[in-house]
Amino acid sequence: MQIICYDLVLTKRFYYKTMSTQEELDTFNAAFNDNHLEDAPANEWQDASQDDNMPREKLLLKGVDALSDAELLAILLRSGSRGETVVQLAQRILRSVNYDWNRLSRLSVKQLVHNFKGVGDTKAVTIVAALALDKRRQAQEVVMRGKIFTGKDTYNYFLPMMQDLDYEEFWVIFLNSTYGIIDRLKISQGGGASTTVDIQIICREALLRSASQVVACHNHPSGIAAPSALDDALTEKLHNALQTVGVRLMDHVIICGKTFYSYHSE
Repeated sequence: MQIICYDLVLTKRFYYKTMSTQEELDTFNAAFNDNHLEDAPANEWQDASQDDNMPREKLLLKGVDALSDAELLAILLRSGSRGETVVQLAQRILRSVNYDWNRLSRLSVKQLVHNFKGVGDTKAVTIVAALALDKRRQAQEVVMRGKIFTGKDTYNYFLPMMQDLDYEEFWVIFLNSTYGIIDRLKISQGGGASTTVDIQIICREALLRSASQVVACHNHPSGIAAPSALDDALTEKLHNALQTVGVRLMDHVIICGKTFYSYHSE
C-alpha cells in the first residue's frame, strides 16, 4: 500500500507539469483527491503525508495540532500555483500579513485575488468564509455563557464585530441585576475618528428592556486604545444620565485591535 500511495504522489506531480491554467490545476486536484484519497484508509497515506504538499493527509494522520498555520491555510486553498506548492502559496500569503490572522481577515475577496498570484475567486471566498466563521465562534462563546462580568468579557463579545472596522461604532449591552445579557444595540456609526452618541436613546432603550445595568463599547480604528477627552466626557454624561433613571453604567470599553481599555478596570 505504501508503494501504491507513493506512485499516486508521483502521478500527481507528473500531471501538475501538464497543467497550463489555474482552473485546470484546481479541477485536477479536486478530481484526483476525490478519486484516490478521499475514501482510502489513513494508514495507506503514511509515506505520502510526508510530502510538503499534502497537509490534509497530515491532519488525518497526526491531528490538527500537528499542522503549522501555513498548512492549515493550505487545506483551505486546496492547490498551489504554477511552480509553487499549496503550502508555499499559504506561506507567501501569511508572510505578507506578518503571520497575523487578524490582518488577513481584513482583506476582502477582491483584495486577496488582486494581491496574490495563484489566488482566484474560489480560494479567496473560502479564506474569507473560514475567517468569518471564527469571528462568529468567538462571539458565540460569550453569548452562550450569557453574562458580562468584566471588561475582558465585553472585549471578547464585541471583538469579532469590531476588529476589522476602519470606522467607529458605538454599541451598548443591556444587563439584568445578575449580569445576564438582555439585549445589545448599535447606537451609532461614524467616521474614522469619532461617532455621535444620543444618550437619551440609551436611557430610553434601557428602560424599555427593564435593564439594571448597561455596558457601553466602541472601537478606535486609530490604533490607540487610550480614551480621548471626548470619550471621558461622554462616559461621565452617560453615567449621570443613566443614574437619573435608576440604571447603572457598569463599564465603557474601548476596543483597539488586540488591546482594549476598560473604564471600570482603570
